Amino acid sequence: MFTIEHDFDATVITLMDEGPAPALQEDVTVNAFEDCVTVEQYDPREDRLVRITLSMAQLRDLGAALNLPEGMYRLRAGPPDSAR
Repeated sequence: MFTIEHDFDATVITLMDEGPAPALQEDVTVNAFEDCVTVEQYDPREDRLVRITLSMAQLRDLGAALNLPEGMYRLRAGPPDSAR
């Protein structure tokens, strides 16, 4: 399950785990800003929120990597959604 909210300066997506109770993970919040994307998740072992910040180029590479086989790649600059 997930929610999408449009704030003034970001789109906020929250992913909620719906698996079996012992294996449930904490919610994941994705904040999409104009120049970066942050991914946050509460870590109960450390009792703190963990945040990762991705540049737009890193996010583009991650999206491409999800659909490619094992290997090393470099995407060329071009229109969005083009892996040349």
